[in-house]
Amino acid sequence: MNTLVWVVVGVALYWLGVLLLGSKGLLPSYIGTQGPILTIHTQRGKKFLDWLATPKRLWRAWGNFGLGIALVVMLGSFLLLVVQAVVIVRNPPPATAATEPQNVLVIPGVNQFLPLSVAPEILFGLLVGLVVHEGGHGLMCRVEDIEIRSMGLATLAILPIGAFVEPDEESRQNANRGSQSRMFAAGVTNNFAVTVVAFLLLFGPVVGSVAVAPGATIGGSFDGSAADRADIGEGDRIVAVNGNAVEGNDDLQTVLSRTDDRTVTVTLADGGQKELRQSLLVTGVHPDSPFASAISVQRDNTTTVTEINGTTVHTESEFRSAVEDTPVVTLRTESGETATGPVGVLATVKSDGPGASDGMPADSTVVITAIDSERILNASDLSATTEDYEVGDNITVTAYAESDPGEYNQREEYEVTLGEGNDGSPVVGVLSTPGYSGLTFSSFGVQLYPAEQFLDLLGGEFGSLIGGVGGPIVSFLSGVLGVLLLPFATISLGSTYNFAGFVAWNSGFYTVAGGPLSFLGEWGLFLLANLLFWTGWVNLNLGFFNCIPAFPLDGGHMLRTSTEAIVSRLPTNQRHQLATMVTTTVGLVMLASLLLMVFGPQLLSG
Repeated sequence: MNTLVWVVVGVALYWLGVLLLGSKGLLPSYIGTQGPILTIHTQRGKKFLDWLATPKRLWRAWGNFGLGIALVVMLGSFLLLVVQAVVIVRNPPPATAATEPQNVLVIPGVNQFLPLSVAPEILFGLLVGLVVHEGGHGLMCRVEDIEIRSMGLATLAILPIGAFVEPDEESRQNANRGSQSRMFAAGVTNNFAVTVVAFLLLFGPVVGSVAVAPGATIGGSFDGSAADRADIGEGDRIVAVNGNAVEGNDDLQTVLSRTDDRTVTVTLADGGQKELRQSLLVTGVHPDSPFASAISVQRDNTTTVTEINGTTVHTESEFRSAVEDTPVVTLRTESGETATGPVGVLATVKSDGPGASDGMPADSTVVITAIDSERILNASDLSATTEDYEVGDNITVTAYAESDPGEYNQREEYEVTLGEGNDGSPVVGVLSTPGYSGLTFSSFGVQLYPAEQFLDLLGGEFGSLIGGVGGPIVSFLSGVLGVLLLPFATISLGSTYNFAGFVAWNSGFYTVAGGPLSFLGEWGLFLLANLLFWTGWVNLNLGFFNCIPAFPLDGGHMLRTSTEAIVSRLPTNQRHQLATMVTTTVGLVMLASLLLMVFGPQLLSG
């Protein structure tokens, strides 16, 4: 059974225990039950709220400001959920980790994107969110002279999952709609305020005191690779190869290209040294590659290329040398499989591009091996070569067209007039695949962890990474978006790894940079960064979720008061029925949309 099943079984057993205690009258009077949820009620704190609510004019101004924001977010939530539900129904996404129902739950260990190592930070952020949210409701109740019946905490077993302020229903109904609306919006307003404070501190002094440690940061190694055999993997940091310093991830390949040795000495950050014997491991193969027949059947295991046209190869540089002067080669793997085909850029010809206009087969796959007399081996070579030309220049493209699936026997030369790309650069008009004819290699065998990119996102630089944005407010909001995506970076950003904070093995990739908070040291600084990261992340999600216009969420209450305010101006005697119809309809649409978002990909993708 998977983790979600165990959680469901545990909740069911716990619920039965609560029911049994309740039936025997063993639960204290201040504890209530709502299904498997325990509610702990108290009257304490009301005098403090009365004192805090003294500057009523100030709090009402804050309430009006928050109400405006909450209504905008409520409308945006409605449109987003409806559009997403329609997209899922019309074009169901494939069932992936991102669409697993268990990953909707913000429970570390159950949600596979939230590791157990950050459970304390997530719990802290949740507690802060619950306190400020329900505290906001309670405070605004007293500002608007709405009596409070009770306050308390909602728990699932010992796990706090919510807090509540229970207004006196008669007192609430006697308050005007503006007072009620401000009271309902106060919780999400406070959540958004905590988010802003947390991220301002995170983007500023905290991340400003952190830097990426020198060396290549290793997130893992491919099974059966040279690094795997040398016991180099998760959490290691390579600072030198054969005595040549490695300053960062980009520097590793540069240093490796300077040596032709098959066996190299790798120095790690802890001072240890490893002897690594390089071999040309295939890390990926496109199904349309001319060499897929020799490699695709081996993809569940490790596949190593050992020979090109009878020449032994162990590294990528040796592979390039072996194919440099020969467009069509015979490749042999360690298991003895062979395949023959052209080596170049595996690409699809765009039907609306200049290549298709000048005779290249539109929407078909080709292997481009040369531009004029320049040999082309991969997409990087293609980009570098076309940059030497101008838009409108005529070039000769040598390519092998696909005659049968995976067969590229037909050599053609096309006279192409270069077109203009989106960035103004000259283009042939093809969509290129990574690697050499759809094959990607790694002679070293490590998977690099994007420590520098994650730190940039954590510092609020998401806008600049995606093309630049203007203004401090827009820049801040784009930075918040980047942080929201970090725990799901493998899905949202196409990264190899997710980022959950400075925890476990990845904390060794960062160091104190001498910023304003460097006096905290690595342990204190990373703990503060993690707390701010998850407090902001949780509070923002709490605010958005509670703005959904459906009962019993705050958005449902705001929808009702807003609808009643509009309906009260209509010339009808059925205002109450009309308001009820609107709120019920919107609530049902939201429920259906949420169910489709959670379960739709699993049910409809098949």
